[in-house]
Amino acid sequence: MKPITQTDLLQYRFLSALRFAPGGKRAAFVVANANGEENCYERRLWLYEDHSLRQMTDLGKEGGFAWLDDRRLIFPAVRSAKEKKRAEAGEEFTAYYVLDVNGGEAMPFLTLPFAAGGIRVLDLTHFVVTGQVDKTHPDLYCADEDGKKQVRTERDEDKDYEVFDELPFWGNGRGVTNGTRGSLYLVTSVPFSVKHLLAPPEDLGSFAVLGDEIVYAVSRWEAKLPLAGFELRAVNWKTGERRVLGAQKDLQPGELEVFGDTLLMMTTDCSRHGLNENAQVYRVDPKTGAFTLLRAEEYSLYNSVGSDCRLGGGRQAVAGDDCLYHLTTRGGNAALYRLGTDGSDEPVFEREGAVDCFDRDGDLFLFIGLFGMRPQELYEFYPVTGELRRVSHFNDAALEDRYVAQPERLTVESRGCKIEGWVLKPKDFDPEKTYPGILDVHGGPKTVYGPVFYHEMQVWASLGYFVFFCNPKGSDGGTNEFADIRGHYGDTDYVNLMDFTDAVLAAYPQIDRTRLCETGGSYGGFMTNWIIGHTDRFCCAASQRSISNWISFYGVSDIGFYFAADQCGGNIYDDVEKLWDLSPLKYAKNVKTPTLFIHSDEDYRCPLEQGIQMYAALVDRGVEARLCLFHGENHELSRSGKPKHRLRRLQEITGWFERHAKA
Repeated sequence: MKPITQTDLLQYRFLSALRFAPGGKRAAFVVANANGEENCYERRLWLYEDHSLRQMTDLGKEGGFAWLDDRRLIFPAVRSAKEKKRAEAGEEFTAYYVLDVNGGEAMPFLTLPFAAGGIRVLDLTHFVVTGQVDKTHPDLYCADEDGKKQVRTERDEDKDYEVFDELPFWGNGRGVTNGTRGSLYLVTSVPFSVKHLLAPPEDLGSFAVLGDEIVYAVSRWEAKLPLAGFELRAVNWKTGERRVLGAQKDLQPGELEVFGDTLLMMTTDCSRHGLNENAQVYRVDPKTGAFTLLRAEEYSLYNSVGSDCRLGGGRQAVAGDDCLYHLTTRGGNAALYRLGTDGSDEPVFEREGAVDCFDRDGDLFLFIGLFGMRPQELYEFYPVTGELRRVSHFNDAALEDRYVAQPERLTVESRGCKIEGWVLKPKDFDPEKTYPGILDVHGGPKTVYGPVFYHEMQVWASLGYFVFFCNPKGSDGGTNEFADIRGHYGDTDYVNLMDFTDAVLAAYPQIDRTRLCETGGSYGGFMTNWIIGHTDRFCCAASQRSISNWISFYGVSDIGFYFAADQCGGNIYDDVEKLWDLSPLKYAKNVKTPTLFIHSDEDYRCPLEQGIQMYAALVDRGVEARLCLFHGENHELSRSGKPKHRLRRLQEITGWFERHAKA
């Protein structure tokens, strides 16, 4: 069988945004692929109907859509010469086109005078639209052309500097966010009108449509983003009547979902387990705004199973007739559960792998998922029979006659925890030979690894490495208590990882203990930095988008001003020694392991200075180190970075391992 190679990334197809049309019968979704030559991603719309699939668009730029009715959908695009000219001039607008699934060309449908984030169809002429606004010009869309041109000129003149007067002042993947707020609009196409439902500095939390009303959560803030507190409002989209339902002081503005004739909000006050606490489920009275706890949830209400073979998201929850279907992470898998009106939560679908997103039409569920150690495909699921049927074959060709390492489950008892992990055997495995190994640590820390297809791990297995990975304490997939490592980073989690490594070496004596490599990104990068400061058992390491210094992280990361204190159990004013004790940089004097650092200059989650500090400390002390900096990339480099950058990143890491583990 042929090996999986690094460039096979360019052959995969990534599925997202699955949605049934009103009334069911057919559904649409997005299929994306990497274009290596243009160094970009192409996205096209596909149709599911009568258990078969058909491509609907082919420009490669159709990344989002909404169903207008049971046979027509709308999507944003820049297609005409006039639209291209406006876009090049820096104008803010969103042009929507309508496409009939029965055939014909996409035609202009609606143009909004602002940059839309998402659109929800209320009826054929009414829409609710999200967007981002500058609080200094919140109603710029209302200005005449001269007014808009003047603002564009002012922004162009100011492009060489930024002024910060808020916290956070930037956001990963969003750039500088100072002064921006999430907003909500009620749009009528005939006759055309736009009603702005918020007044900055108000900020949109979430919204849901229940009958004739749009219910939405609003936060108001000036200098510092509040972590909790919001006001719940409603507007009748037919009459325009607005009302305030009430306010919540301690709860976060979580996701709103329709629940029969009422609403649910998934939210928490973080009082039990801090900021990583799983949301609880509250019933919200749409008349009074009263919140009633329906379920004190211990597990997540979403899919957090990691993979580098996704691009885009989709629905994590769908309302039923008298229930809410939702995803949840259990162990290393993402399952589908049913939340009842009595607060009961029962499994509907549980299997090795991950449901990435889903939608429902009666007794038929459609999944986009990772099953059977293959990249994403579209599946039909029938809960009455339990049958799961694969509908699509987008990635069959990419894996044809390729070696796909199958995960072998391994659990270990460590510090009172049951740690679940997996091992991938190398291609052409011979039990009489020895092989190098790679320990891979996930990010988060509140995410999980699971038995799903992971491109980079398959590349390494094809190159002759054992690859092993697990979910230490702090990971998702278990209870809140298991995920809570506040104040104990580098403690139980580190021991869990080392105990798992020992268990792997005992179970697979073919792994050469002198040729062990280690890598991880984000929290996994923190743990890489921690590991090399506390053991020299690895012949080399690759630290990606890491944290090395909680003290500086506090003031630079887009989440630093609250995440550092919450996770470390102390602040920079009263507990600086505690933050320093939990910082890998403190232990850099102990490092002997040759280490590669991967970072991006627009990573505002784990900013560049974090990797540079650790790199500088190693070089200063004579330890072999290398830093590869990616321009124009952010924290998502390994998952959605430009194709050439993703390939170069994997080349750097793989080359580092090959140099030190196979020399």
